[in-house]
Amino acid sequence: MRNTTLIDSGHLIALFDKGDKYHQRVLNFLKTYNGTLITTWAVLTEVSHILDFNLNVQLDFLKWVDLEGLTVYEISQKELTHIIKMVQNYANIPMDLADASLIYVAYQENIKNIISIDSNFDIYRTLKNGFLQNCL
Repeated sequence: MRNTTLIDSGHLIALFDKGDKYHQRVLNFLKTYNGTLITTWAVLTEVSHILDFNLNVQLDFLKWVDLEGLTVYEISQKELTHIIKMVQNYANIPMDLADASLIYVAYQENIKNIISIDSNFDIYRTLKNGFLQNCL
């Protein structure tokens, strides 16, 4: 059975920004990773925005996604209610849309692993009251 792991924006940015301090670390991880990476449109939007320093880097990222370097989980408008509740519950941290979308996917797909540089994932709980294990 293949691993399924959520991936947050930080490591996706690092993967495509050779100057990022996490670039080599995430590259080495992905060379040996045997599984499926899952993210959301909210994360893709965040990554694309931060990679806007170079149009070619942005395009490389989008082409990699298009070649199924990862799977984009579709969250319907009807599911937004759950995400709103999570953001409200973590208002003191705060939880942004990208993070909330990943926690929601973890619940929906029973995913227990994430790749993130965001320490907030050590605090966030899935809707089943579990924590995600950071793999990197």
